[in-house]
Amino acid sequence: MRLITVVLGIALLVVVPVWLPCLLQAGEVTTASGYSLLSPLRSGNLTVFPVVAAKSYETAEFLTLDEGLRSGDVVVSEVGQARELVRHRAGEPPIAHPVRDAEVNSLVLMNNSKHPLLLLAGEVVTGGKQDRVIGKDRIVPAESDPVDLSVFCVEPGRWVAANGKNEFGNAPGVTNGLLAAPVVRSKAMATKNQEKVWDSVRSSQQAMALTVESAGGAPAVNATTSYAQVMDNKEVQKQVDAVAEPVQRNYESVIRQLRDRNAVGVVVAVNGDVVWADIFASNQLLQKYWPKLIRSYATEAVVTKAKGGEVSMKDAQKFLNDLEGRHETAETEPGLYRQTEISGDGFKVFELISLLPKTGFPVHVAKMAD
Repeated sequence: MRLITVVLGIALLVVVPVWLPCLLQAGEVTTASGYSLLSPLRSGNLTVFPVVAAKSYETAEFLTLDEGLRSGDVVVSEVGQARELVRHRAGEPPIAHPVRDAEVNSLVLMNNSKHPLLLLAGEVVTGGKQDRVIGKDRIVPAESDPVDLSVFCVEPGRWVAANGKNEFGNAPGVTNGLLAAPVVRSKAMATKNQEKVWDSVRSSQQAMALTVESAGGAPAVNATTSYAQVMDNKEVQKQVDAVAEPVQRNYESVIRQLRDRNAVGVVVAVNGDVVWADIFASNQLLQKYWPKLIRSYATEAVVTKAKGGEVSMKDAQKFLNDLEGRHETAETEPGLYRQTEISGDGFKVFELISLLPKTGFPVHVAKMAD
């Protein structure tokens, strides 16, 4: 792996929004960047601006973590199980790998599928000795050897194998997998500090407990330290659903009709402040991640109940336009991907570019407000 640090100002995306009386009406302006904003969808204190792109990329080959875990083609395990996962190719002698103890901030993944695996920072895997959240975007090659994953614990207080097993899966009761709320994702991606991640998990849990209790629900949220179990709580799901479902229904209806125009992402605001953007290489990828994305954003809205003003298209435009960073750090795995972190005044941008054959395009871009 090659680590490169340079100081550089870069503009990745420039978006000029256009007010549309109807999302389906043609005529929004597309800038040289190829992106444009559509009128927002609102639910309570959550506002989502769809982003469409003039150009689309072929992403059908990419496997998501949810797909891989459901099919069994992707296996995630504690580090101490790495010896059992090593792939032995025909005609090659077995390789001796040292046995390591399980580690809080490391897991081992093997991709047994014939497709490259796309991992997003913030995706949660449950099981093992404690639940973890993936710390950075990356691509894992098809039929890979065991890969060390950089992760953070999102279940302080447990260090024993769940049900006697050290393997991981999706959170129980979560059909499309769990993506942590932006407040937790940001600590894993930008701060890269386990204590900060734990702090964000605890504060989110406390805020969710207060919300559930004020709505007349049982305070069972405080009975666990697991972020995933909190999100699986029925009372918590009711609160998140109340915010997520109206946006999800409207957005999915719009996207079905806008598929040919290549809707690829969203800009997200909570309580009148733009806080996040997720942009993908294709509508297909966005569709795969959308169910877990909207619940991630809705969770953020539920745990930040302070009243704020209404965000405007101008605010969303400024958030996407302001991408000229003061510092850039790039991490490259030759032939696989380049992951770039750009730091600016009050924001960070994370760009994952695929370096696989016939690619060379950004698969995912995330921007967060500091």
